[in-house]
Amino acid sequence: MATDAGDSYNRSFPLTKIPQTPFMPLAIPTIDCTLDDASAHFAALREKLSPKGNVVSEAGRQRTIALFGEPLSPQQVVERICGDVRTRGLAAVLELTGKLDRRELTATSMRVSEAELDAAHRQASSAYLQTIRRIRDNIVAFQQSILHSDVRLLRESEGRRVDLRQRYRPLRRVGICVPGGAAAYPSTVLMTAVPAQVAGVKEIAVVVPPTDFGGYNADLLACCREVGITEIYRIGGAQAVAALAYGVEGIERVDKIVGPGNLFVALAKRHVYGEVDIDSIAGPSEVIVLADASARADYIASDLISQAEHSPGSGVLITWHQPLIAAVQSELERQLALLPRGDLARQSLEDYGALILARDEAEAARLTDELAPEHLHISTADPEAMLDRIQNAGAIFMGHHTPVAIGDYFAGPSHVLPTGGTARFANGLCANDFLKRSSVIGYNREALAHAADDVRRMAAVEGLTAHSASVDVRLK
Repeated sequence: MATDAGDSYNRSFPLTKIPQTPFMPLAIPTIDCTLDDASAHFAALREKLSPKGNVVSEAGRQRTIALFGEPLSPQQVVERICGDVRTRGLAAVLELTGKLDRRELTATSMRVSEAELDAAHRQASSAYLQTIRRIRDNIVAFQQSILHSDVRLLRESEGRRVDLRQRYRPLRRVGICVPGGAAAYPSTVLMTAVPAQVAGVKEIAVVVPPTDFGGYNADLLACCREVGITEIYRIGGAQAVAALAYGVEGIERVDKIVGPGNLFVALAKRHVYGEVDIDSIAGPSEVIVLADASARADYIASDLISQAEHSPGSGVLITWHQPLIAAVQSELERQLALLPRGDLARQSLEDYGALILARDEAEAARLTDELAPEHLHISTADPEAMLDRIQNAGAIFMGHHTPVAIGDYFAGPSHVLPTGGTARFANGLCANDFLKRSSVIGYNREALAHAADDVRRMAAVEGLTAHSASVDVRLK
């Protein structure tokens, strides 16, 4: 139910105080479209959110010099790593893991054992496992409902028979990248592996960094065991992507690589595309909140922070109700001070966020389509009316009580979504992305004879006489 805008800004979430270093006031960019043009800011924001691979910090530059002997760009680092793995195989993967992740692994310890998976599953709480099952059931129900099925068109007339089919078959083997640097992500296992299983993929290999949040995380391993994933490797970064794409000793190459990761994972996926298929080249997480006078400032602030805490992550408010700008700014300050990752979210909002006052709903919709966000939350009194105005978004969340977190963790559509403005043309991951399609065509002699003149004419126009001859030889 819509909340009266007059008093909604004064109600807040009961968050627990987390001691933190005092901050300066939040310096999130504020744009008034009645006075300024938002296009330049949006262009700059899109550039920052895309994984270009050209920018590196001074600390990163020094680390690259220490590891590779020269100041390489991230793209050059990825090319060097992928080339090394392709040439030297498992030896390169293990050596790079020692250098980059500071973990000395062997061919045996690299793979999570059945005993480790069983132990993690036994130690997991029943409540956690029940949550995993409920989420899996939600994903299965949604993904099955949208799964492609074979199509057949049969045309018969006067002895002519034309049989046309579209056939779908699952990919044989898929690789999944699961992050594990700053947090554990069992949700990524669910949102990638379960759609693949619904599609019928038989072999699924998971790669995850050898960290406490990754390959040594009991919750993550218990989730894998619960959904039936048993092929898990403690490798991350570009070397893991290369191992999946090329195959190394002990890891068979895959047909497709999906799942999020850091800049080096994104660039590595782009580098190996063509050797294998990929889902997308993902950048930082993003959300735009479209809000009117019915929206609550505390809800909006929590939505912006929830993506910013990925660090990096982008949170943008677009509204045509001017009082909401100041109310959300105030609520952001309050909530950031109370969250464990508030300092990281604050930096992300200052670097990648904005509070934008549009002239009206039409301009708000146009600006949203221009940025083409990964997540769009329509927090208005009539979200369906606004939905009709929107073309570009990876996932759209409707109304005041549908936070992005419900899509990240529970609803059923995958949370692997296009970022960096690619929602203009790209789609979120789903079970259909794990299917190959083939056209199947069958003509009898009478049908071929009926089509022959048209085939001959096109062959003549293109100068491909053997095409025409392949028809003629059958009709003599």
